[in-house]
Amino acid sequence: MKSRHAERVVEVASHPSAAAQSRLAASWRRSLDHHGLDPAQSLRLERISGAALSERRELMDAMLRVAAPKLDALFLLVGNAGCGVLLSDAQGVVLDARMSDGDASAFEAWGLAPGSNWSEAAEGTNGIGTCIAEGRRVIIHRDEHFHARNTGMSCMDAPIFGAEGELIGALDVSSARADQTVAFNQLIAAMVTQTARQIEADTFRAAFPQARIIAAGADDSEAAMLLAVDQDDILLGATRGARKAFRLNATGPVTAIPASDLFGREDGPGGFDTAERAAVNRALARAGGNVSAAARTLGVGRATLYRRMKRLGIN
Repeated sequence: MKSRHAERVVEVASHPSAAAQSRLAASWRRSLDHHGLDPAQSLRLERISGAALSERRELMDAMLRVAAPKLDALFLLVGNAGCGVLLSDAQGVVLDARMSDGDASAFEAWGLAPGSNWSEAAEGTNGIGTCIAEGRRVIIHRDEHFHARNTGMSCMDAPIFGAEGELIGALDVSSARADQTVAFNQLIAAMVTQTARQIEADTFRAAFPQARIIAAGADDSEAAMLLAVDQDDILLGATRGARKAFRLNATGPVTAIPASDLFGREDGPGGFDTAERAAVNRALARAGGNVSAAARTLGVGRATLYRRMKRLGIN
């Protein structure tokens, strides 16, 4: 069976139009040609030393502290179904994990444990590595894995982006249950995406502790869409989702512009007008309807607030 899987991977990945056929075929092609991997290779998964793992954990300490309670909460939802929860850095090395005592030995044997290198360069197509390589959420179900030795697993992953839009890790739920279904994978994938979004949002808030944080999108959006502004309403930072929505630079520091310059763009996300209207109404309510006082609370001029109220349809 493993030899047939390896033959299929080579056949699909070697096809001239493999990359155009599907994202999975494109990943198999990268694994085969770019990374020079053999799908039939049976050597044990690469593990880094304990000292190297400690160094990586120290570098990612801020994210790990934010993520820890969310990993616990996610594990409470999926642990009884025989799933493990893993968090990797941007290089695909597992930094933290949650699994039941009864499943620990099995997960350890699969390499689903801290210190394991699940980058696409090391393991070919897999949940963590392909999620990082493509910067998107993925489901890699059983024989969609590149290596034949990994085809017993199902992996559901979502990327985590840092305060400056950079990829900082991947959140993974993996299962080695033979009866794992595609429908169940989809359900878990939604939980993984939501948890990754929460980690990203809280990491962003922690990076701007003195700033006012504005939600720039609907609560159920796939990406965290937040803006950080100072007391003068000047933009300090934006999550990756907000950067894409407002066409800001993809990574690095944002240009220090008035947040109102973004508010007035007609091409902003649909949920932003709702968020701004709520913020203005809250300020007016707290000020007892006094527009001047509300404007001071919002950090804008009285005339600017009147313009916003008119655009938002607030009397």
